[in-house]
Amino acid sequence: MRVTDPQPTADVDAAAPGPVEPPPTAAPPVGNPDHPAAHGAGLAGLALGALGIVFGDIGTSPLYAMQTVFSIDGGAVRPNTADIYGVVSLIFWSVTIVVTIKYVSFILRADNDGEGGIMALAALVREVTRTTARRGMVALLLGVLGASLFYGDSLITPAISVLSAVEGLEVAEPQLAELVLPIGIAILALLFLAQRWGTHRVGRLFGPIMVLWFVVLAVLGVPHIVERPGVLVGLSPTWIGAFIVDHPYTAFIAMGAVVLSITGAEALYADMGHFGKRPIRVSWFAVVFPALIVNYLGQAALLLADPKAVDNPFYLLAPSWARWPLVVLATFATVIASQAVISGAFSVSRQAVRLGYLPHLTVRHTSTRESGQIYVPAVNWLLFAGVLVLMVTFRSSDKLAAAYGLAVTGTLLLTTTLFLMYAATKWRWPTWQLVLTGVVFGGLELLYLAANIPKIPHGGWLPLVIAAIVVTVMTTWQRGRRLITGRRIDLEGPLPDFIDHLHEKRVRRVPGTAVFPHPTNQTAPLALRANVRFNDVLHERVVIVSVLSLNVPHVPVAERLTVDELGHHDDGIVHLTASFGFQDDQDIPEVLRQARNLTPELDIDPDAASYFLSRITIERGAGNGMASWRKRLFIGLSHNAATPASVFRLPVDRTVVMGSRIEL
Repeated sequence: MRVTDPQPTADVDAAAPGPVEPPPTAAPPVGNPDHPAAHGAGLAGLALGALGIVFGDIGTSPLYAMQTVFSIDGGAVRPNTADIYGVVSLIFWSVTIVVTIKYVSFILRADNDGEGGIMALAALVREVTRTTARRGMVALLLGVLGASLFYGDSLITPAISVLSAVEGLEVAEPQLAELVLPIGIAILALLFLAQRWGTHRVGRLFGPIMVLWFVVLAVLGVPHIVERPGVLVGLSPTWIGAFIVDHPYTAFIAMGAVVLSITGAEALYADMGHFGKRPIRVSWFAVVFPALIVNYLGQAALLLADPKAVDNPFYLLAPSWARWPLVVLATFATVIASQAVISGAFSVSRQAVRLGYLPHLTVRHTSTRESGQIYVPAVNWLLFAGVLVLMVTFRSSDKLAAAYGLAVTGTLLLTTTLFLMYAATKWRWPTWQLVLTGVVFGGLELLYLAANIPKIPHGGWLPLVIAAIVVTVMTTWQRGRRLITGRRIDLEGPLPDFIDHLHEKRVRRVPGTAVFPHPTNQTAPLALRANVRFNDVLHERVVIVSVLSLNVPHVPVAERLTVDELGHHDDGIVHLTASFGFQDDQDIPEVLRQARNLTPELDIDPDAASYFLSRITIERGAGNGMASWRKRLFIGLSHNAATPASVFRLPVDRTVVMGSRIEL
């Protein structure tokens, strides 16, 4: 804790604290030993956990990736030797370059205090480019766009994964084809309903199930490779060149489907904070990468032997007696893959709230030990509704595949862009290294993106629409929050002048402690002003608490608190600044417990204090700054935001809400 003289602090909206620059004495720590990424568990246990959460999405790609390649454009890619070798070589080198080299070797190095994901990377770039405000803002906007595309991914992944697994019923028993969609909907309904109880009880099962899944992937592929060992020559990149030369247009559109083999690559980075870099790398190189490649080679060998297997090469790898058990295992694996992106959507939403791009959402913690295991009801039910619409509209995994590629390629390209910005600023990479990295990774991902553009009329418009909606919501909230903050400051007036007025007026003091959550120490809380104006009393102890959301994932408890006596000693009025990262819980009573006995003014019992909230009602006015429709959207979002009482964990029976009105 630090006790300071009055100093300016960045302001945020009362209803939705957002990102601010930390005061000079509160620089975010580096290498925090208490950070969740500094795991004490063994490497084997963490690697097993990573298998269960991180690799669910990419691990289920063999279910539909190869099948989709040979079904695009009415079967333009033929199951002949040249095309099969060209496709399997494209898949191998895509996985190698994008996942193994880009993400596992490079991107995982750009951690934000141990956390990953595109929003965390954008905040990290903004932090290291603080002297260039425009570059920092561009980084955050790229992060917003990437997060918006991730929401599209979070809608499509559960639908395509579960449908592709259940479609195995058609292979085992063709007469059950009509049951695929109802069974898929039922499975996902149960999955979304179960989110409120969290995954901590079943999470320990995910790792062993995915270990079994990857073993089965390899076991399915090995016999076919042994029968046709010549398929191994398909790993040579020369087959890609031959494929492009012989069929340039076909190879181009095939890349739009090959990208499905690297879906889930972003999860390697997004879930880094849960497991750390090393366990993810160990799991990838020891289990996931070899199992995936062996399975894809097995599918290629099967197609060389039986071109008719192109209808569903994954399930036809298995003997007929094993297809029913394989359907069951694949369904479990796809549910786990769906769980990974749903949990990721919860985490991205919480990060967006803390960075000031979404209103406060109700967040429930589903584990007493893991802070990352959260449940966000609003996001959960919006995702469920969107997934249902997708499943009923598209009805099959191959049709959904057309909508999938743009979300994936867009996120990949944005991550590469942010990474290059970070490498140039933080690591001081020379120009040649930046250009080489950008050409290899960015060039390949641009090709993927271009190959997916023809899909727009056939479903590729879907992630673009989702992204446009989410970007509109985020930018509207961020802009409206800034406007409301400026107008609220005018209404509140300077805090030092208000305190001087209290001393001059000699307001009567009453027993007890009053806590006023408020975004800054520069203006007076409206609830405090109202209490003095209408009741003409002031509590013996007044604690004004400002919650600062910093552009780091976590702030250590030892560096979280700053006390400001506001220029008057022993008057019982203090200002407390509590700094939080965007992954921390903003629990004000807990902050007060941490502050007890550190200064006489803060030796209070938070369980006996009264809490006073300034609740602002926003009305649409004629002022400039936002279009009328955006004002309506902002007001609608503010009405549906979680109450500050729940966000800050305030006791309901001792919280008083005092309102004011502001025109937008």
